[in-house]
Amino acid sequence: MIGFRAVGTIEASDYRDVLDPAIDAAIADQGSVNLVVVMGDEFDRYSLGAMLEDAKLIGRPLSAWNRAAFVTNHDVLAGIATAFGGLVPGEFKVFSLDQQDAAVAWVAEGATPATS
Repeated sequence: MIGFRAVGTIEASDYRDVLDPAIDAAIADQGSVNLVVVMGDEFDRYSLGAMLEDAKLIGRPLSAWNRAAFVTNHDVLAGIATAFGGLVPGEFKVFSLDQQDAAVAWVAEGATPATS
């Protein structure tokens, strides 16, 4: 399971340099990815480039996505995530910030143990 907290403005380079390599490493190691993304009060905005990179996440094999949780109190972001959640491969849920521990627990339940 991997998790990220968005702080400030999210740029395309944040995907290329941080998120994408972590997702690819999880898939290489486990065969799938379980992800928690938190966008709290420290989050400012997405750049256009980051939005495009976000759309590319689905380009990975559908079987690679296990569980993903999106944690935020930003109503617009929660609404968009809820609306498009059905298009996300694997299981996907939106949680409020006060439910962050529940989000982590839910994603962890879906995590498969490492194989040797």
